[in-house]
Amino acid sequence: MEIKETFTPKDYKSDQNVRWCPGCGDHAILNTLHKAMATIGIDPDNVAVISGIGCSSRLPYYMNTYGFHTIHGRAAAIASGVKIANPDLTVWQISGDGDALAIGGNHFIHAVRRNVDINIILFNNQIYGLTKGQYSPTSKKGFISKTSPFGTIEYPFRPGELALGARGRFFARSIDTDLKLSHDVLVAAQEHKGTSVVEVLQNCVIFNDDTHAAITDKAHRADRTILLEHGKPMLFGQNNEKGLMLDCSMKLKVVEIGKDGVTLDDILVHDAYERDSILHGVLANMEYPEYPVALGVIRAVKASTYDDNLVQQIKDVQAVSKISKFEELARAGSVWEVE
Repeated sequence: MEIKETFTPKDYKSDQNVRWCPGCGDHAILNTLHKAMATIGIDPDNVAVISGIGCSSRLPYYMNTYGFHTIHGRAAAIASGVKIANPDLTVWQISGDGDALAIGGNHFIHAVRRNVDINIILFNNQIYGLTKGQYSPTSKKGFISKTSPFGTIEYPFRPGELALGARGRFFARSIDTDLKLSHDVLVAAQEHKGTSVVEVLQNCVIFNDDTHAAITDKAHRADRTILLEHGKPMLFGQNNEKGLMLDCSMKLKVVEIGKDGVTLDDILVHDAYERDSILHGVLANMEYPEYPVALGVIRAVKASTYDDNLVQQIKDVQAVSKISKFEELARAGSVWEVE
């Protein structure tokens, strides 16, 4: 492929017809990813997109990059292997809430814990769409589906809580219909060194339509979501008239500027780089109607990566090892001959 100094979204698009339902939120995420990659400017030949199984996992077919449509729940394991085998590649993992957090839950938390330098985009529509409408690990308690006709009695995972509980260093959240926000958090995810998890609240028009409508509705979104930006006050509302502060018991509280003596100085300032994850966890777990749902980059903390540490460990061992070939390794321990 011709090497260019700059790229356009078209450079990352494959020639395959996109086979998602009309109106599916996956279309918007795909287009945003094309634009984000063009902004980042990495040659498509140096990008690998790995997916598991599910509607979202068709995405590698629509990328003019290396791609691997793998098996259910194993995207994180294979994406980790790709990155470790070729650390120079930029690796994106595409997973749905079922693929990543149910059968793939173990691989997900350990990829995050190890801090492998991969970017995980978690499509969260709170349903199994490809297999026609079963409840997923993020479905709300009481949700009625084909596998929970009387309402699920399970408590759902919160992806942010799970990622931070696995010692995640980067977590962000966006909405499929907010193309600018999704673009910005995907670029930030790539710029972060280590495992980045981007949860995209995505709509399945067939089996779980309007699952995020309470916070995505244009008329109410400003009052029900909060865009967190590092170094800026945590404000929200139609005119940024509301904010977040800590009360006397150190609990997060929604307040209104100018009411009850509250001033802008009382509002918390977002610090995405704070190593202590306690407040990041509280922000990631906020749910409407008690709190606004947090969007944007919630946590972005620097730490050494698994792949860098592995490469360095191999160099360190090679520098002092007396073994230079396999035969020497095979005979390095207890050996004997059998007649």
